[in-house]
Amino acid sequence: MSTPLAATPRSAIRARWAVLAVILFAEILDLLDSTITTIAAPTIAADLGGGESLVQWLGATYALAMGVLLVVGGRLGDKFGRRRLFLIGIIGFTLASVACGLAFGPAAIIVFRLLQGAFGALLIPQGFGILGAIFPRDELGKAFGVFAPALGLSAICGPILAGFLIDADIFGLGWRSMFLINIVLGGLATVLAIKLLPRDAGDRTVTVDGLGSTLLAAAMLGVLYGLIDGPANGWTGRPILALTAGFLFFAGFCLRQRRAAAPLIEPSLLRNRGFTSGLLLGLIYFAATSGLLYVLSLFLQNVLGRTPTQAAIALAPLAVGIIVASIATHQLLERLGRRLVLIGLLLTLTGSLILYALTDHYGADLSGWLLIAPILLTGLGLGACFGTIFRVTLGDIDPAESGSASGTLSAVQQLANSIGAAAVTTVYFHTSGGAPTSLLLIAGLTLACCLVYRLLPEHAAAESH
Repeated sequence: MSTPLAATPRSAIRARWAVLAVILFAEILDLLDSTITTIAAPTIAADLGGGESLVQWLGATYALAMGVLLVVGGRLGDKFGRRRLFLIGIIGFTLASVACGLAFGPAAIIVFRLLQGAFGALLIPQGFGILGAIFPRDELGKAFGVFAPALGLSAICGPILAGFLIDADIFGLGWRSMFLINIVLGGLATVLAIKLLPRDAGDRTVTVDGLGSTLLAAAMLGVLYGLIDGPANGWTGRPILALTAGFLFFAGFCLRQRRAAAPLIEPSLLRNRGFTSGLLLGLIYFAATSGLLYVLSLFLQNVLGRTPTQAAIALAPLAVGIIVASIATHQLLERLGRRLVLIGLLLTLTGSLILYALTDHYGADLSGWLLIAPILLTGLGLGACFGTIFRVTLGDIDPAESGSASGTLSAVQQLANSIGAAAVTTVYFHTSGGAPTSLLLIAGLTLACCLVYRLLPEHAAAESH
């Protein structure tokens, strides 16, 4: 049971919004660290060694840990108390960030990025649960309404901040300052959380499927290792064995979901055609767009010779498009339903095809000015899809299943980010076409999503979901 936030109505309101500020701060911190390697990966790989494989692992490991453990993190919060798990998450996240900043080898920073993502997965689910417990139902929409613009702004600031810190080379730290700055930011978030978050006891009867999570983690690691190691070092027995093991572990995970008392994915959800279609569409789309960010960053730095700061600024129109479209779609979703998803997909497809044509035709002679319009167009497509795909996917879900469904979709999005970062950058590094071939692949995957969209529920879920 949560402790009262304050004694008087006015002080209770202030206390609720103070808690919201702490949770939003932690969300922004997580988003900043999930996006900084989009810009920083080439610099880190050049400094630590590890080459192209390190670039791929830096993008994949954080999202992998988040995707595997996100649902588990939510269940652990229900079981042991959300405040306790939030504090464990933010302290662990901060320490893992410091470890990333002190890493002196490619293997070390991959492990520490994995730990960052794991503690982030403990941290993030608690915030929404805490807000749902302390805000009256009629104020929840207003509370959650501040997240989209704040996180959208963070999506712009994360890569720009990373580029600035790398180029500024503060105290000779270079890219390491991106992670070490979390000593201050994470420390502040921890102090505020201890002071402001309400206590709750949790429910020890909640069951957590540790075996299912382990099988899913092993499956994803096997697939990612095969995707990255095979093209880089030749398709010897090692990557083939890793891929085979990954698929076998995934089969074990699926079997476990049918038999577990508290499965990570409710079996009834998988019998819902609209939900499974949205799950598939989201998996393909988020994998494609995750890879898109890395391809553009690598092209700007490795081909056009931009500095990290210049590359981040060149990608800013993408985030601007996401913010503008996110605000607009909030007003249009109820009326347009799944047609809004199609609009977003078509915008993404058009932007990707224009980028393909430009990079293929001009190559290293491409002017940065020509990239602004297609990058902005692609950002509008991303913004139109990011919130709407899941809201529409939840359209036919029973309200009693909405919590489990939302957690599943969030986890799938992170796993898609992990797969996409590995698969699309593999195409970038190991085909003669480089960026144009990768962008053509992204366009093809987006086109596949356009063919699937009609299987989605026609209307979006209500805001209460």
